[in-house]
Amino acid sequence: MKKILWLLLLCANTAWAQHSLTGIVRDSASHETLPGVTVQIKNTTTGTATDANGKFVLKNISGEQTLVFSYTGYKAKEITVSPGTDKVITVNLTATQQEIEEVVVSSTRTNSRIEDLPMKVEVLGQEEMDEENQLKPSNVASILGDLSVIHVQQTSAVTGNTTIRMQGLDGRYTQLRRDGLPLFDGFSGNFGVLSIPPLDLKQIEIIKGSSSTLYGGGAIAGLINFISKTPSPERDLSFTLNRSSLKENNFNGYFSQRFDKIGFTFLAQQTIQGAADVNKDGFSDVAKVNSTLVHPRFFYYPNSRSQFDAGYAFTYEDRIGGDMQVIDGHADNIHQYIEQNLSYRNTFDFHYQNTLDSINHLTVKGSASNYRLHSNDDGFHFNGNQLLDYVEVSDLINAKANDIVLGANYTGEYFRKQPSDPTPLTDYTYHTLGAFVQDGWHVTKQFLIEAGLRTDHHNEYGWFVLPRLALLYKPVQSLSIRLSSGLGYKAPNIFTPETLSGNYSNLLPVTSSLSSERSLGVNFDANYHIKLGEKASMDIDQALYYSRINNPLIPVFNADNTVSLSNAAYRINSAGTDTYVRLLVDDFEIYFGYNHTIAKEAMTGKTIYLPFSPQNKISATVAYEIEGKWRMGLEGSFETNQYINENQRVRNTPFAAAMIERKFGKHFSLVANCENLTDFRQSRYEQLYTGTITHPVFTQLWGPIDGRIVNLALRIKI
Repeated sequence: MKKILWLLLLCANTAWAQHSLTGIVRDSASHETLPGVTVQIKNTTTGTATDANGKFVLKNISGEQTLVFSYTGYKAKEITVSPGTDKVITVNLTATQQEIEEVVVSSTRTNSRIEDLPMKVEVLGQEEMDEENQLKPSNVASILGDLSVIHVQQTSAVTGNTTIRMQGLDGRYTQLRRDGLPLFDGFSGNFGVLSIPPLDLKQIEIIKGSSSTLYGGGAIAGLINFISKTPSPERDLSFTLNRSSLKENNFNGYFSQRFDKIGFTFLAQQTIQGAADVNKDGFSDVAKVNSTLVHPRFFYYPNSRSQFDAGYAFTYEDRIGGDMQVIDGHADNIHQYIEQNLSYRNTFDFHYQNTLDSINHLTVKGSASNYRLHSNDDGFHFNGNQLLDYVEVSDLINAKANDIVLGANYTGEYFRKQPSDPTPLTDYTYHTLGAFVQDGWHVTKQFLIEAGLRTDHHNEYGWFVLPRLALLYKPVQSLSIRLSSGLGYKAPNIFTPETLSGNYSNLLPVTSSLSSERSLGVNFDANYHIKLGEKASMDIDQALYYSRINNPLIPVFNADNTVSLSNAAYRINSAGTDTYVRLLVDDFEIYFGYNHTIAKEAMTGKTIYLPFSPQNKISATVAYEIEGKWRMGLEGSFETNQYINENQRVRNTPFAAAMIERKFGKHFSLVANCENLTDFRQSRYEQLYTGTITHPVFTQLWGPIDGRIVNLALRIKI
């Protein structure tokens, strides 16, 4: 009997000494959490893996143990622990030089891997940013246009301003953000994409379809989030020198490094572009540009659980187009037309992240952006000033099978014009308060349900309630099926690419009688990833989408030449399919994409297509790389069935490009690139202006006008 009692006491003591160990695994440089890390007790088969938020739990551990952490693309690490009942440890892994295949997306607020998201997200990563920096260093408009679902439309023949269209919808339905902050809304939004260079970007995240529940009004067709680089212990100092056949000169410099608890990044860019009259009609097809950008950021890491960063960006741009004789300083009684946009943008932003414990992850971020524009359009001078401010507080809660996001945000927009301006525009102040909740419920390892709800209050246009539901089903590891639906809205704003087809002198302020646009979006996506061998893989993706917009706001061109906004009597329907195949074989990469979108007015009794939205777009890319020496690629697209105003169909648009890069060790590389190989130009088929040289009226742009462009870029990395 005594032996039995001693045995029972021994078992009880052993059980009493067993504990659970909770921990979080992070990247040692960026401090981002790492999902899917293998955690194993050394010399045993006992182990687990981190979840989507880098968290792991090991149960029934007794005494001191050595844990082994291993993850693809990172150096294995061993640590010795003595677990306690409430102890939470943080483990930092150091990346190897190999590229990490898994992509973590921040735009969905859960910092999940791209394959674990219930909504379709396209990511252009670091490799694409590095390549684009040598092909088009001044901005990211070109690389966005490579995607089959995105159409980049040039809105001005003389200044080159552009807008981004997704899923066949106007540019105002696509929201642009930088590191999750809305810096390009309203008055300043029409010039946003031209001021973002690729050199200090880590990646671009494109959410296709309605995202208003996550980010508020305007994200109806989708969201494009530009994610900045963060410093690492290894110094990054690089320069890019570029010259194109159309007189564009770029000089970009970038520095970043982390020193223990502090880090820095710094971008400086100078662009000087000469005006060019490609079709020899006397007016510029490429604007004269003088642009300067300075973007420093400071990072502070007080401990392994928290991070703070703050940045400032200053952009100056002088963009001049019009009569070439006037641009060259030889105006006379006939040659007088000029269009000039002189702008200044000052932006302050900050981010604070704190892992409070193994469950709560607090994020606070905010920005203030001031944009000033002086416009001279055919002698009419306009001066406008916009202040955008934003602040957001959110908490990511990882509670067993649920990833819950709670948050609130404030958005302010203040527009002021010079009192002396004769334009009928009036000053306005908009305030929007929002609160949101999102719950990602992991029903099983294969099935995820994500539901969200946002409530916004706009000081002029009232309340908006935006529910959203998304599903992810992975019947097998290689197949992901997604279905999502959500509501959206867009409050009236007079500054849109459509209303600015004239000039500021004609714009009328919005009236209280206008209603906000309301939308419904549905997106389906199926992705299949298959390994074809040790060095070969293939991705096949098929997407379907539908968007409906009620009370669409359209520009009205009045008899007195003024432009106002009005709610149309019809609604807008956009439906389409997007297909792509990506094949990797050894050192070859092949991409083929096809997009078919029908965007039109509904309830009109006749078929009227939305202008400037090609119904078919075929895209293809072939790239080959000899590691450390050569990289070369061919790229092409073909757009058909595009309409402009009054349902007028225009010509099909082909595009082809080729590039070759020669690397000289780790420090130098030289790129030769040619865009628009076939020299397709709209001006080959019609005049780009009517009227007189003194007072021209420019044609609607549906195709490229700058022709074939060759550029040579040198990258120096120290």
